[in-house]
Amino acid sequence: QVQLEESGGGLVQAGGSLRLSCAASGRIRSIYSMGWYRQAPGKPRELVAVSTSGGNTNYADHVKGRFTISRDNAKNTVYLQMNSLKPEDTAVYFCNVDAKTLTRASYSYWGQGTQVTVSS
Repeated sequence: QVQLEESGGGLVQAGGSLRLSCAASGRIRSIYSMGWYRQAPGKPRELVAVSTSGGNTNYADHVKGRFTISRDNAKNTVYLQMNSLKPEDTAVYFCNVDAKTLTRASYSYWGQGTQVTVSS
């Protein structure tokens, strides 16, 4: 199994910044993609940004130019730097990691979520 520990959420004013972190631990053999999703009240969960093991990144259109995803492979950690935050960015942000462990083939793991609230 893989455990994901998220941190960095909170309350910020519009125009402000936050940095989310997600550290993966467990009997990990390989990590493939690492990414962030979010879910606002009454809406489905949506992709925010993803980083592949090959170094490629992909962003949702509404965060391009404002959010930056990065990863530290030595620490099995993914980050999401969020700048120029808007009230519509308010949501619970979930870390997602595709990983292979010593006992399980590639599987998608989810963090517990961290609340981001942007006030106007």
